[in-house]
Amino acid sequence: MSRKPVNIPGSRKDTSPPRSARELVGRVLEEQARRFPEIEPIELDTSGLDERDSALAHKLYDASIRRWLTLEFLIQQGLRRPFRELEAGVQAALILGSAQIVLLDRIPVHAAIDEAVEWVKRRVRPGAGGLVNAVLRRVAEGVGDRIDDWQDDLDSIPLADGARRLVGIRLPEDAKERLSVATSVPMPLIERWANDLDREAITTACLHGLVRPPTILHVRHARVPLPEDWLSPHAVEGHAVWTGPRDGLTELLSCRDDVWVQDPSSSSAVLSVADRRPGLVVDLCAGQGTKTRQLRACFPDAEIVATDVDPARYSVLSGVFAGDERVRVKPMDAVRSEARGRADLVLLDVPCSNTGVMGRRVEARYRATPASLKRLRGIQRQIIGDAVGLLGAGGVLLYATCSMDHAENQSQARWANRHLGLGASRERQALPGGMEAVRSVDGSYSVVLSPGGGGGA
Repeated sequence: MSRKPVNIPGSRKDTSPPRSARELVGRVLEEQARRFPEIEPIELDTSGLDERDSALAHKLYDASIRRWLTLEFLIQQGLRRPFRELEAGVQAALILGSAQIVLLDRIPVHAAIDEAVEWVKRRVRPGAGGLVNAVLRRVAEGVGDRIDDWQDDLDSIPLADGARRLVGIRLPEDAKERLSVATSVPMPLIERWANDLDREAITTACLHGLVRPPTILHVRHARVPLPEDWLSPHAVEGHAVWTGPRDGLTELLSCRDDVWVQDPSSSSAVLSVADRRPGLVVDLCAGQGTKTRQLRACFPDAEIVATDVDPARYSVLSGVFAGDERVRVKPMDAVRSEARGRADLVLLDVPCSNTGVMGRRVEARYRATPASLKRLRGIQRQIIGDAVGLLGAGGVLLYATCSMDHAENQSQARWANRHLGLGASRERQALPGGMEAVRSVDGSYSVVLSPGGGGGA
């Protein structure tokens, strides 16, 4: 799902533009609390803030959303009623205040508490200030010093870099529940993964989701040298970590079509079929064109057609490839009509739960409910079924997700075999891992689905 820049309105009591980072983030968190766990994937609109406050707003929001369940657990220790029964504005004040106390060392505790108290008094009601003050003081008393590592113990929580001791607070005894609280990954997800993955893999994935991910460039097809001072080689060949300034990256990408932002795990799907020689390639769920760029580079002699059903993504896609001689962006109906029975390779980078990219899509972990998974699986099967008719003789589907869930990955390949007679080959799954930037990889899955391969799954 693409992120749209929005400034979500909160209470009707104050519709004036936010004057500070905390004001902006508090309003957005208030609305997210009303929706939780179906929170919206957004980009903050910080256009009304100066550069310093804008950076602070992004940091506050990321910490609050990324560690919502951890913070909720700590907050609950000072409450007599369930956290989620509180008014949304009170929840927002407590989450935002706790995020600063627990996760952001450079913000003084008294400042975090005072700001939260004053905000909730203005935003919700004057009487809410006393509750927020008392609970945040309890949170402050419950967190101790930083330590080097998290050992999956009961009296500390992991951080992106190290861990923090708890004082007078103990995490749950149950191992799965403890991991859920410590890493802010919902229990249903952990229990689902436990059916197919070992505890070490699950723990690694959960911890990987605590770290703000690096910007990784796909440089395999670079035609001329890149700025070495701003790049560090990634452990996966053909990729590099961007270490330079954001404006430098923007300038680089605006003038180069031979490098692009892409995690190694994402690029591995197309690489798995790089030995093929397709004449017509269809990217049926192209999004904003990341894998379309890779298809163009991997198959220089192919005709490439890209589309997406989402109007916003289709608009971006059209702009990215405007005037491109080898990539044609067309509406879905036109693609289905013109490519029917002709495609040699159809890429299905399907909508998914995004559980393999929790570090990048921080809200995805909360939205990946059983109901959401059921809906997504139906969409994925519909896309597979509709795509089969595009294939020509010898053509194949390349099915890909950025999910860790067996139900969206291997189970879908088995379904395609049973119901559509598609054989599976070149199946691969990567799990999130690597806490160092040069070793960081997201989670992903891909499989080649071929007609007439009934026993190949």
